[in-house]
Amino acid sequence: MKKIFTLYLPILLLLHSACTEKKKTETSQSSGSGTDIPPLFERHGELATAAEWQKTKEKVDELKQKIKENPKDVKPRLQVVVIYLAEARITGEHPYYYPAALKILDGVLAIEPQNFEANTFKASVKMSQHQFSEARGLAEKARQINPSNAYVYGVLVDANVELGNYEEAVAMSDKMQALKPSLESYSRASYLREIYGNYPGAIAAMKLAVEAGLPGSEPQCWSKNTLGHLYETTGNLKDAGIQYDEILAMRPSYAFALHGKAQVFKAAKQYDKALAELEKAAAIMPEFSFHEEMADIYALQGDQIKAQKKYAEVVKMLDEDAQSGHTVDLELAKLYIKTGQLDSAQKYALNEYAKRPKNIDVNHTLALVYFKEKNNAKAKDYMTVALRTGSKDPELLRVASEIEVALGNKNEGSKLLAQAKKTNPKFVL
Repeated sequence: MKKIFTLYLPILLLLHSACTEKKKTETSQSSGSGTDIPPLFERHGELATAAEWQKTKEKVDELKQKIKENPKDVKPRLQVVVIYLAEARITGEHPYYYPAALKILDGVLAIEPQNFEANTFKASVKMSQHQFSEARGLAEKARQINPSNAYVYGVLVDANVELGNYEEAVAMSDKMQALKPSLESYSRASYLREIYGNYPGAIAAMKLAVEAGLPGSEPQCWSKNTLGHLYETTGNLKDAGIQYDEILAMRPSYAFALHGKAQVFKAAKQYDKALAELEKAAAIMPEFSFHEEMADIYALQGDQIKAQKKYAEVVKMLDEDAQSGHTVDLELAKLYIKTGQLDSAQKYALNEYAKRPKNIDVNHTLALVYFKEKNNAKAKDYMTVALRTGSKDPELLRVASEIEVALGNKNEGSKLLAQAKKTNPKFVL
């Protein structure tokens, strides 16, 4: 499950073996072979027709046979993990694939507790499950095992960002780039530049990530999709749309690009076109944010009944993710703000705050909750933390402006809105 543009840049690919991209399935095509490897689940719909799917199944069967022949050889187990992590990201079937990957990784670590790849992959899975402190600890352990590997620094960037340790994240990013300039390192540099309010620099770094990627590969498409989002945030809807169209020309089933096109249509108030793209995306991948975006559009169209029904579906999806080990408190808090259930929003936001009190997004969410509860002084306290890196995110600045105006600081509120307009000249309240 993950929110589309939260933080999750491509899962690290550390193994020397080839990494193919994959999808959700439901019944094993393998013989089972008595191993402790959870099966693939059969893909359905458009994704099942992808050219790589048959090769993926054959590769997993081959690896399972190797494991059966030599159960102590960890390399084929780790290759299966690479495949399953790619499947999770492409299909959105995180509730199945993350626990499956963790089971395999725990088996590897039982054989080789100091295995670098296993510790790093486990940290990546914990990151994707929003278990950020545990992810950071595992990544630090991996770094002690192999401090010269660039990829583990990527996990440390991500974990420190989510925990609000932005200075440390920058240091880890610099180390990663020094060791290995790559799509992964450029994309992380881009996100950090965005956090510090440098959108031109963020766009430039993400362009480098796109150029460093294999054309048409899933990591490159993810980078292009993120570049599209940066263009959206800065009001450049034309270039955003170009990125999404180019992705879909290479990978017609890339659901995140369909979501991106929907956001462009939404910004242009072409709501029916936006909903059509979201329906296509949701048919490919069970990603909760696609459905949440639908609900947002229904609300914009004035259909509150349909919006509330869709929001309730999203809650069920998040509950499913939570049952598989995914922490979803922040996602629930944001959802309950939209539905006006402020007590629930505050509860879940505070749950998240207890785990990462320095994170911008968490403080932004709490500031919005308290502002809507008309506790403006408390809202400003959280907003002060959210703004401490100099973020120029228009939505963050909008909330900050409203808080200042509510406190009687109209001039400060106007300054904040002017900053939002500078980032995105098309930004409207």
